[in-house]
Amino acid sequence: MTNHSPYASDAEIEAIGEGFLAHTLEKPRWTHAAHFAATAFLILRRPDIVPERDMPELIRSYNLSVGGENTDTAGYHETITQASIAAARDFLASLPEGVSLAEAVNRMVAGPLGDKAWLETYWSRERLFSVKARHEWVGPDLAPLPFRVGH
Repeated sequence: MTNHSPYASDAEIEAIGEGFLAHTLEKPRWTHAAHFAATAFLILRRPDIVPERDMPELIRSYNLSVGGENTDTAGYHETITQASIAAARDFLASLPEGVSLAEAVNRMVAGPLGDKAWLETYWSRERLFSVKARHEWVGPDLAPLPFRVGH
């Protein structure tokens, strides 16, 4: 997978999204890009799921299903999740009508969101990786976000 076009088809992203939901996605495939792929899949293809409300438990249960933990230092992270959902929503809303799911995700991860450190533009590492930020929404301390978070 390259950073520019990691996904060849909508079906590949649908498989990631469905695999995440069903806990059948292999842990090595749960990459930074796959988090955004699953989020885009949920936003665009699963109106029955509200990511801002449902992703916390979906991620926690997925983590446990692949042998992970959800602790003060590992696993689910509320601030990163909610900021990432909001960033994905904002990005997807900016795309022209008719862009395929794969093209949308590829464009998303080819830009700033594809860099794991994108949040460090807005949060200091100390604040972002605090126990509090892992368990609840903590707003940025370096710069305001250019989009609204659902909190």
